[in-house]
Amino acid sequence: MCRLLTSSSVREQQSKALYSNSMEHLDPSSASYPFAYTTGRWLNQDELQRQSRSLKFNFSLLCETVAKIYPGASKVDSYEKKEGAYNRVFIFTLDNGKKVVAKVPTSVAGPPRLTTNSEVATMAYLRSKSSLPIPETLLWNDDPSNPVGIEYIVQEHADGVNLHEHWPKMDIVQHMQCTKELSLQIREMASLDFPAYGSLYFADAPIEEKLKIPFGNGFCIGPYCSPLFWNCCAGESDIYKRLNTNRGPWRDLKEYSAGLIDTALSRLPKEQPADDRLPFRGAIQEHSDLIDACRKSMNILIEDERVQTAATPALIHPDYNKRNIYVSPDDPTKVTGLIDWQLASIEPAFIYVHGTPDFASLADQDPAEVDEPEKAQSEDERRLQKDLSICHQTYDVIMKGKILKMRAATRLDPTFFRLFHYCFTTWRDGAPAIRQELLDLRSLWSELGLPGSCPYDPDEEELHRHAKQYEDFETRQKLKTWLTMQLNSGSDGWVPDEIWDAAQEANRAAYAEWMESAKELGEAEGMTPEKADRLWPFDAR
Repeated sequence: MCRLLTSSSVREQQSKALYSNSMEHLDPSSASYPFAYTTGRWLNQDELQRQSRSLKFNFSLLCETVAKIYPGASKVDSYEKKEGAYNRVFIFTLDNGKKVVAKVPTSVAGPPRLTTNSEVATMAYLRSKSSLPIPETLLWNDDPSNPVGIEYIVQEHADGVNLHEHWPKMDIVQHMQCTKELSLQIREMASLDFPAYGSLYFADAPIEEKLKIPFGNGFCIGPYCSPLFWNCCAGESDIYKRLNTNRGPWRDLKEYSAGLIDTALSRLPKEQPADDRLPFRGAIQEHSDLIDACRKSMNILIEDERVQTAATPALIHPDYNKRNIYVSPDDPTKVTGLIDWQLASIEPAFIYVHGTPDFASLADQDPAEVDEPEKAQSEDERRLQKDLSICHQTYDVIMKGKILKMRAATRLDPTFFRLFHYCFTTWRDGAPAIRQELLDLRSLWSELGLPGSCPYDPDEEELHRHAKQYEDFETRQKLKTWLTMQLNSGSDGWVPDEIWDAAQEANRAAYAEWMESAKELGEAEGMTPEKADRLWPFDAR
């Protein structure tokens, strides 16, 4: 569906290249080439990741379509390409000087049509019900068979400067005041009420009528469009072959919980992979049993009045971090734009207290330094720690004291909610990850005031197996955390294109050192060269 909207209605990385010549001559080797992912590379599954983000569409026609939006414009003079984990964004400069943004999804963004429809509907709803500074959608099309050949969203260019880029130029007081303003905007998001959990769509979205819950004037709540519910992430469609028919919407916590469990079961392969590199993955039946233990435990948790109070439906920005926030260059405590609402969904409020936005996060600690004596900090380091602490406390006070929907969840032990976060990614993460969550819940069952005994009651054989698996799991997690800090990579191995060669070299050197350490440990420590190789988190060698 194509619509023109009137005024009534990561990880983003930027390609530095700017193409300003004829649209007829697009250079495939250029960083601004529209059809290929050029911003970064992956130390793990690089070819698959880049292929998943390769696009085919009529770029010239997209340019023509954009140019027709504004009176007085006849063509695109230049464009700048930006790339995120799921989308490609083009910032077009028209021949009348106006800037406009066009966003197109890649195959990993989510289900065709639904993802685009939901993002536009979410922004339209929030613009109509709040004062949040969301750029206006000018034109959109959720039908990939349109003449351009791809779904697209055309929006106003956000006012102001990007907070991620401007943050280092701000002082401690500005950081605190900006954090306060951003935290209060979460309060405005949370003030909106919803009758169910799911994704927001326009009422005429291409969804079965039985999967629509009418909501407001021209909107409905429908199935979740997160890639996890549709197996859209790179390579997932080749792994998970089971059909998932329970993606929402869900009217209450019981339905929500059942939907997560059904999704978890659908994300198990039908056959045990013969070439699985993850040594602690676990057997399919093992995962099925653990998911069943999650189901039984969650069925008790959702009957707890405290959990129900913390589960009020809420819609909060799904990636509320500095890259998606714009502020005034003259007064950076004034927020001027909130972008990238893709994958926004209506969740139990407790889902949103799991993480902290990067503008309020404390510094990560290098795992290699955990057991080292505390080092004396320089003046700059002390100033940074104070800055981070003030922002974190500001955010925490507002979340706990001024946002009613979040208050109940922030005051409960996180153990109440962890199964809801991780029960449907057991195969991806490995059996010991979810088993440890169950064991933690079991150990705190009485202390948390839960009735009876925990349904999960492993025997000695399972506990013995878990001890070995979990040791390997922790080893790999520490390796990955250390590598991401040393290589300046994402947890999936993503690195900016400009440091790709250096990152590869550093990764190979670290791998060689790791394998040498494994040889020194020997089988007496339970480490063989084969096992050490399989624990290495990246396939680039």
